[in-house]
Amino acid sequence: MAHGEVLEFEEYVRTRQDALLRSARRLVPDPVDAQDLLQTALVRTYGRWDGIADKRLADAYLRRVMINTRTEWWRARKLEEVPTEQLPDASVEDSTEQHADRALLMDIMKVLAPKQRSVVVLRHWEQMSTEETAAALGMSAGTVKSTLHRALARLRHELESRDSEEPAGGALEREERERCAA
Repeated sequence: MAHGEVLEFEEYVRTRQDALLRSARRLVPDPVDAQDLLQTALVRTYGRWDGIADKRLADAYLRRVMINTRTEWWRARKLEEVPTEQLPDASVEDSTEQHADRALLMDIMKVLAPKQRSVVVLRHWEQMSTEETAAALGMSAGTVKSTLHRALARLRHELESRDSEEPAGGALEREERERCAA
């Protein structure tokens, strides 16, 4: 790679690394894994940087590399994991409701298949259009829509089932918060 392209890549990483790390964090729940995912994607992209003709599409290219890498990791995971009926309670470091809601959402996102999770992340967090999401994931717009619909239905169901497991006092607190927020 030419010296000018190396400098261009370095500048790109410097300016876009925070946004790309947020994308990686949404794809994998563990912050350390997210950093590893981004680093791996950057290394893979560096080798092909000169092949990206339109550098305005570099974000989409990198996100696709992150999704592919995460899928590779998921497929290669050890199958020694034992499924359980009940998920462990998520620990919440911050007591604010926003942080608790985010932790709950990230925990619930674990129930989605990798393809569903990718569609939800790109459509709702990255705010990509259906067509952009389809292009990034290499699927048709109709497949994106149906996958998103099923993923959101599964998330809704999971959230409702967790709400029904909530103790009576917790349900009253939640109702009170919803009434005050309205």
